[in-house]
Amino acid sequence: MNPEKRHVLLLWMLVCSGMTEAIEPFSTSIAVGMAAALTGFLASYQNIFYYFNECCRPEWISFNKTGLEVDLESKLFGQHIGSRIILKALTGFMSNDNPKKPLVLSLHGHTGTGKNFVSKLIADNIYKEGMDSSFVHVFTSELHFPHSSKLDTYKSQLQQWIKGNVTNCERSMFIFDEMDKMQPGLIDSIKPYLDYYDKLDGISYRKAIFIFLSNAGGESITQIALDFWRAARDREEIELKDLETLLSLSVFNNKNSGLWHTSLIDKNLVDFFVPFLPLEYRHVVQCAMAAMKAKGLRPDKNVADQVARDVNYFPKSERVFSVKGCKTIENKLHYYT
Repeated sequence: MNPEKRHVLLLWMLVCSGMTEAIEPFSTSIAVGMAAALTGFLASYQNIFYYFNECCRPEWISFNKTGLEVDLESKLFGQHIGSRIILKALTGFMSNDNPKKPLVLSLHGHTGTGKNFVSKLIADNIYKEGMDSSFVHVFTSELHFPHSSKLDTYKSQLQQWIKGNVTNCERSMFIFDEMDKMQPGLIDSIKPYLDYYDKLDGISYRKAIFIFLSNAGGESITQIALDFWRAARDREEIELKDLETLLSLSVFNNKNSGLWHTSLIDKNLVDFFVPFLPLEYRHVVQCAMAAMKAKGLRPDKNVADQVARDVNYFPKSERVFSVKGCKTIENKLHYYT
């Protein structure tokens, strides 16, 4: 390795690992000497080491409020409550240099309504690498915690994973998918990291983001939406207050949910329960139009209508809501384009 590359690599290690702030006293003279020797080099190549690997720095982690707002408006359909809550929650949290606790969002609704998609939009507008960022961590219940007999082991592993990743970067994001399939009691193992502590064992978790995704509570959300539809009321009239209490109680008392009787709810550590409403025909059409655009195709309303008509709806007698939301729309496009 030539000298210039060695210098860049060394600098990257110092900057990205935080070693510049944690050098022991006896190493100070060495560090000063290194800094002096590389001053000229840095003058010409001051930013080059940022491109070698992702760092826990503003160059790689920076909240784009406008980008998130545009994405929510143009890519997420039928979720006026969720869009508003998520934008306000992220804006307030990311603009606060000294939050009292991590941001904890619990997203609920039937499959295909946009929960995973919103998680991606959030990551895309915080991390330069989006979901591929080394600071975004996704846990799936059936993949990472499949065996009930290993609950104690999973608790210990989960604590260590979170502790290690937040130690590496305080702006880490953790996404827990399939919370409705998670073993009850497991998620309580991370309660201390979500609470109002300045530090735990010298580590602050207050700038981390935790997102729970669950189908639990979907029935309650659907019933409210159906009641509004049957009363000929616009779904945009549905407000968070119509759903939040009902949703939190439904999830808390659901024995098949990973949030069953969890202390996270009991101790009010979940900042927002975000309901995702079931999608109607018009929303499926919007999803199809957006999918065509994303594939580089010219959006065709006739094709979108064909795709939407090919989707199953419920209740059977009224056919109001898409059974799978927009989950299969992209694949269905292959048959029409």
